Amino acid sequence: MALSSTPSTPSGTPSGTSTTASSTPTTGDARERLLTRLLDVFDDGLPPPETSLREIATRTGTSHALLRYHFGSLAGVLAAVLGAQRTRDNKTLVKTADQATFADLAHAIWQVYTRPDQLSRIRGFFHVVGLAAYRPDDFREFISSLDDLTKLLASLAEREGLTPDAALTRATLVTATMRGLLLQEVLTPGSCPQNAVDLILNNPPHPHPPHPHPATGAR
Repeated sequence: MALSSTPSTPSGTPSGTSTTASSTPTTGDARERLLTRLLDVFDDGLPPPETSLREIATRTGTSHALLRYHFGSLAGVLAAVLGAQRTRDNKTLVKTADQATFADLAHAIWQVYTRPDQLSRIRGFFHVVGLAAYRPDDFREFISSLDDLTKLLASLAEREGLTPDAALTRATLVTATMRGLLLQEVLTPGSCPQNAVDLILNNPPHPHPPHPHPATGAR
């Protein structure tokens, strides 16, 4: 079917201005609606990596062709759903941060992501991280979103008196350590101590590595 020619201009509308643009769904709108549907179906979980796009399409009442068009692949679907879920979590954590200390927020983050109902999502997170490590150009949006909690923690560390550089360093180390412990918990359930965050916060890194004594340095 050929595209129609420029529509006639209704009375009262400046010549050359289309009245259909605002009512025509954009690709972004369609993608957001599809993402909302995925969130409705999977809630806080994720489809397993071995699930096909056709299976996801069946569960969400759409077509695998649309999923492929908007997200590119199963990995793209997982990354998009993860991003939306994390955005939703972050809205709650930002509210917590308004009246929280650095330690309070670190505990809140840990509690969010160590709930039993988060297991499939955490597994999916590390699956996508692994893919992004091999194909960073395909996951730029996902990778750039990983700093959000670090920045939020850093803002609280600054509020508590650290310099911007020191605050960012502390937040980066705490976030990275929590993610490492989450991976450990996925691989070896029950291996993380219940007071993991307390141990992290009570053992800040030494500001400078020790230097060997001149008389006993390595030869």
